[in-house]
Amino acid sequence: MDNVRLVEVGPRDGLQNEKRPLSVADRVQMIEGLIEAGLTTIEAGSVVSPKWVPQMEGSTEVLSSVGHREGITLQMLVPNFRGFEAARDAGAEEIAIFASASESFSQKNINCSIAESFDRFLPVMEGARNAGMRVRGYVSCVLGCPYEGPVALSSVVAVASRLHAFGCYEVSLGDTIGIGTPRAAATMVRAVAAEIPVSSIALHEHNTYGQALANILACLEEGVSVFDSSVGGLGGCPYAKGATGNVATEELVFMLDGMGIKTGVDLPKLARVAVETAAKLGRDPVSPISRILAAS
Repeated sequence: MDNVRLVEVGPRDGLQNEKRPLSVADRVQMIEGLIEAGLTTIEAGSVVSPKWVPQMEGSTEVLSSVGHREGITLQMLVPNFRGFEAARDAGAEEIAIFASASESFSQKNINCSIAESFDRFLPVMEGARNAGMRVRGYVSCVLGCPYEGPVALSSVVAVASRLHAFGCYEVSLGDTIGIGTPRAAATMVRAVAAEIPVSSIALHEHNTYGQALANILACLEEGVSVFDSSVGGLGGCPYAKGATGNVATEELVFMLDGMGIKTGVDLPKLARVAVETAAKLGRDPVSPISRILAAS
């Protein structure tokens, strides 16, 4: 495989668990820096209640401020039809919906069962079709749940397949608590790929136990070519105690560059975004690569 596509989730999944919210202006600057570094698919934010996720307040303003860019996809995560309408009115061209492979996590995260979550998706999918918007699907807890522990592979396959059947052009398989290991990740991807095209599968790895890059490599060898990552290793999950950040985009780019796989990302520019964003959050980037490259 010569090329992969990275989905930068830092401005949404990366920031939603940080104690210090960034202003709309700071988030716009962050996204501008990511675009300048060569990233072309970016989660700009999510339309959720600021009561529950205050870090995402003003996401529609962020999207409107960045505006349409040729060749750039700015994605908005929406939990329901009201969120879809707000994203549409702000100019979103792509939205994302999220489901869980774990019943317990579904209840804790979005206060409904897996079946009920799909009922909520119906009007969103219809609205997106009418508006000519693409929809990306997320599946959480594909390799383990903070409440249930192991998650049945059959549940992962069922949820991913249903999202694809609903019309999601791509389904991102999320190791929400970062508990997976390479063989388990590859087995999971293989099972999902038996039901939907591997070209429609993405991987979303958290690095809680330091396994993210190893898992990505294992799934790359299974034919997956789309990977979610977060600049500076920002992130976590507010509903999964102890879950650390997403795999750092700069670490992933460094690995792929070393393998001769093209990402189109300028690593020093990306490192500067990581360092600048972390400073605004009052913390250091998770990845030492960022500090090394940003100083060079």
